[in-house]
Amino acid sequence: MRVLVVVLLAAAGAALTYLGLERLGGRRALVPMAARAVAWAALGLLLLNVSCPVSAAPRRPLVLLDASLSMTAAGGQWARARQVAESLGEVRRFGDERGGADTLPDRGRSQLAASLVAASASDRPVWVVTDGEVEDAADIPADILARTGVRLLPRSAVPDIAITAVRGPARITAGDSIPLELDLRGTAGAPDSVTVAVTAGDQRLGRQTVRLEGGAARLRWTLPSRGLAAGDHVLRVALAGTPDREPRDDARLQLVSVAATPGVVLLAAPADWDARFLFHTVRDVAQLPVKGFVRIAPDRWRSMADMSPVSSDEVRLAARHADLLLLKGAPGDVARDASARGVLTWPSGEDGETVLAGDWYLKPSAASPVAGAFLGLPVDSFPPATQVTAIEPAAGEWTALTAQLARRGAERPVVIGREQGRVRRVTVAADGLWRWAFRGGSSEEAYRSWIAATVSWLLGGADSVRGAAQPLRAVVQNGRPVLFEWIGAGAPRALAIGFGGAGPGRSDTLRFDGAGHASVWLPVGEYHYRIAEGGQGTVAVESYSDEWLPRPVALAARAPVPPARADVSAARDWLWLFAIAVAALAIEWYARRRMGLR
Repeated sequence: MRVLVVVLLAAAGAALTYLGLERLGGRRALVPMAARAVAWAALGLLLLNVSCPVSAAPRRPLVLLDASLSMTAAGGQWARARQVAESLGEVRRFGDERGGADTLPDRGRSQLAASLVAASASDRPVWVVTDGEVEDAADIPADILARTGVRLLPRSAVPDIAITAVRGPARITAGDSIPLELDLRGTAGAPDSVTVAVTAGDQRLGRQTVRLEGGAARLRWTLPSRGLAAGDHVLRVALAGTPDREPRDDARLQLVSVAATPGVVLLAAPADWDARFLFHTVRDVAQLPVKGFVRIAPDRWRSMADMSPVSSDEVRLAARHADLLLLKGAPGDVARDASARGVLTWPSGEDGETVLAGDWYLKPSAASPVAGAFLGLPVDSFPPATQVTAIEPAAGEWTALTAQLARRGAERPVVIGREQGRVRRVTVAADGLWRWAFRGGSSEEAYRSWIAATVSWLLGGADSVRGAAQPLRAVVQNGRPVLFEWIGAGAPRALAIGFGGAGPGRSDTLRFDGAGHASVWLPVGEYHYRIAEGGQGTVAVESYSDEWLPRPVALAARAPVPPARADVSAARDWLWLFAIAVAALAIEWYARRRMGLR
């Protein structure tokens, strides 16, 4: 319609010019008038840039190829999947958060949603070639999945026994036993019993036969640590005997740090009820080995775990190397040389402090690092403290709990804390808090939460051994990154780091995100890392991956729905229209010159 209007207006304008304004005869004005009409029509079409639909050539489909480890698991069809993907169109790989163009299926996860949403933004047909074991299928928008083609190449079932989980302590004291808990899973007619062995380097720590019932088993195992020197040890928990069809899930790794002394040491003098409940609660909530020692007479100490006699030198050595030192009462000079980064003192008048007896009801303060332990809990209705020791917070110290005698009078601070250099300190000046834990219910919950929060804050001080960053998990699965978290002072900054192992060493840079995390991708192996600004440790990438285990197929095969395309051809893309306009103007100029017109 617009083309017809432009042509009619151009013809009318040309006729008005030659027949009306210049008053030329019809036959004489025919040639220049026609040339002007054609030129103006062509220029009008170019000015409006009119367009018309044209048949679009089919565009090459975009193919998302599953590059997760499950494609190369026993029974997988990676080679076939790659051939199918290349025959369908342009191939891109999906799996985890990594970018790059690696052609190997080395992704430790099967995440499709983000890649599919990005691919659907194009105007090309989209195919997904996968075994169907996609972990985030529920996160894919239904409309996008409905127009996506899916080619399923599921893996076949094979007999296999896998060690799916190993749980145990990250740190023990030299001489302590190592409690481990293992989960095993058998599939597709696997044997109903298997032998498991635990080794640390060349040293065998234990061997045991496990029977699977219903295709699964859980083994709780306590292993001796004798022969393990102080330091980091990578325990290998593996199936003994002939490997099955998928040997890469037959072994798991567990990093255990053996310390010459315990991480948390409690010294009590005397051993009252507060000391006993503190010891048992810290042992439950702390992730470090906990040792407790009670003085029953001058230079006579016993273990709080089994009341066995302990020498003063052993107590002094434990206190000197502890990460967290808890002092209940007045333990004397055995803690004089301690260098712990966290210290909790709990005086009860043993050194001549002023002690005020009575029913002291406690109230939490909102401005302390442990305030979250008391949220929503009626602390002032809990059993009262039996006595408080007079303390006064100094400048820069925070107060966690205050106490009122019989809920009247002035409030006295009874739990205060401060950070002094690299050492964090907390002082508790209320006795009888063990009754919170003894009573049960919300008061027991508050007591455990308070102890856990206090221990966490005290251990949050700077650790010169770990440096400004430490791994969140020392052992990660195949295809997953080693994740470091920033624990140094100030805002996170880039840190140079080096890794050494059985093969050639490598260097990298830890670049932290807004959450204070930095990822490093490493191949399977054991590594000793060293941070340039201080700090070192051990990390490992095991051959195991959850991708080796068969999972339900979450997608259905379907053909893609081609996206609706409205391809058009615009006037300014027509070079011949420019040529017609120029030719018509030239003819009009020539005709006017022949008639003696300008």
